[in-house]
Amino acid sequence: MESVVISIAEREEWAVNAPHREPWDFNDWMALSRSDPTAFEERRRRVIEEAIARAPQHRQPRLRALQWRIDMERTRASNPLSACIRLYNMMWKTLYDENGMMSAIGKLTGSTPASAGEGRHPHSAKILTFEPHKRHP
Repeated sequence: MESVVISIAEREEWAVNAPHREPWDFNDWMALSRSDPTAFEERRRRVIEEAIARAPQHRQPRLRALQWRIDMERTRASNPLSACIRLYNMMWKTLYDENGMMSAIGKLTGSTPASAGEGRHPHSAKILTFEPHKRHP
């Protein structure tokens, strides 16, 4: 899926037209998640939908599609940590994939974008050998 890019003017319009909201409080959300997971999920969906509804009309379908993908990754995950890792990988793919943001920037600037592995630690490690433990009688 292509990334959603919002211009500075659109972002300012979005912020100006946003209704007054209470500040986001992590502890309140955490308490709700622990005490009533169903209410937490309903509130999460409502807040996300309100944010999408504040976006410019022509951006809303793309934002809803992105949120659907996020929700599907969360559904497919076996636990919250797995969901976090899935979303993390989705983010990196969106950034560095063949049609990702770095590729688009490279096309606009005429430069070669960094590959997916540059700037990140490789998924490998040096394997250490250990001598067998000698048992003393």
